[in-house]
Amino acid sequence: MPADLAVIGLGPYGLPLAQAAVAAGISTLGYRTGPEAGSLSPAELRRMLSGGFRTAAGPAELGRVRTAVICAPTPPAPDGGLDLSQVEGAARTLSTHLRPHTTVILESPVPPGTTEEFLRPLLEKGSGLRAGRDFHLAYSPSRVDPGNRDFTPANTPKVIGGLTPACTESAAAFYSRLTDKVVRARGPREAETVQLLETNFRHVNIALVNEMAVLCHDLGVDLWDVIRCAETKPFGFQAFRPGPGVGGHAVPRDLTGGSLGGGRTLRMVELARQVNDQMPRYVVQRAAALLNEHGKSARGARVLLLGVTYKPDLADQQGTPAQEVAVRLMELGAAVSYHDPHIPSWSVLDRPVPRADSLYEAAADADLTVLLQQHRTYDLQGLSVKAQLLLDTRGATPTGAAHRL
Repeated sequence: MPADLAVIGLGPYGLPLAQAAVAAGISTLGYRTGPEAGSLSPAELRRMLSGGFRTAAGPAELGRVRTAVICAPTPPAPDGGLDLSQVEGAARTLSTHLRPHTTVILESPVPPGTTEEFLRPLLEKGSGLRAGRDFHLAYSPSRVDPGNRDFTPANTPKVIGGLTPACTESAAAFYSRLTDKVVRARGPREAETVQLLETNFRHVNIALVNEMAVLCHDLGVDLWDVIRCAETKPFGFQAFRPGPGVGGHAVPRDLTGGSLGGGRTLRMVELARQVNDQMPRYVVQRAAALLNEHGKSARGARVLLLGVTYKPDLADQQGTPAQEVAVRLMELGAAVSYHDPHIPSWSVLDRPVPRADSLYEAAADADLTVLLQQHRTYDLQGLSVKAQLLLDTRGATPTGAAHRL
């Protein structure tokens, strides 16, 4: 049976879209573009399958849908831009089966200009159809926040920029079935640049507060109290909090370099990336200093890492700073173990890291416990009592219960 929607790419951008579409009663077909890093819980998978979701038996099925959304991953490329190979592969596959009047939407994070200069020629050449005349073409930035229970696809506005006004309206008609509000951009470039601004806004502000964390520690100032007070200001301030590094799928350099961007970079974003990339190193420096203050050397110290995912309460490890923290601790000669309720096994430098079965016993046995991710299941008050020495990189423990970043 033909589906209304094809989601091409079942990774971190495609799976949430497919879930939202199935929940909205849209018959949805999934098509994989590669070894994508998306994950569903068994309960979520059952709900999708019972709602009619299915994966395509072959690419020919892509030619029998009304709307095709390309959500292929776009990892960093060696030139500092984006690797668009999976987007290219998805476009070539779709183009050979593309029918007139189909609406094609790109949601992958891409540099401004990609929809018109990269995707459009691929689709037109493979199909013999013309975008804006024979089929609709638009861009909509993915606004996925995995694990966020307050903001879901249904109540998060969708930005849409079409090649023509008719393209925009066709895409808007589709997204209006999924979300409460649709925002029309002037065109694809504006919509693509929305993604650029939103991603870099987060990274620049995290970098600022990460620098503040280092400064405040040197000054003997409680940054967490500073943030608590500052966020009472009802205008001109938005609270961001420091951490051991920035993970996730949309990193700032993804959208600033490469051939489509003309090699351009945003200087503030590049500086923010440098600051954030230094945080794992800073965490290890603080860990070594704490051990030294308590008469212990990092060499031979037993260090327990708590939470090795990039985000709380999720199993996603994309870009997690825990990897670099573990590597640097090992280079200092520390014996590293970990605990994470969402990660049953973990390897660093192709070597398995011992997993703690009993959290409290492991914390009591470790010379230093480092909280890298604040999973909901962690009893931080209990951990602060059991741990010999606790470094909290998230400011999650009660005041005075641990050493904070």
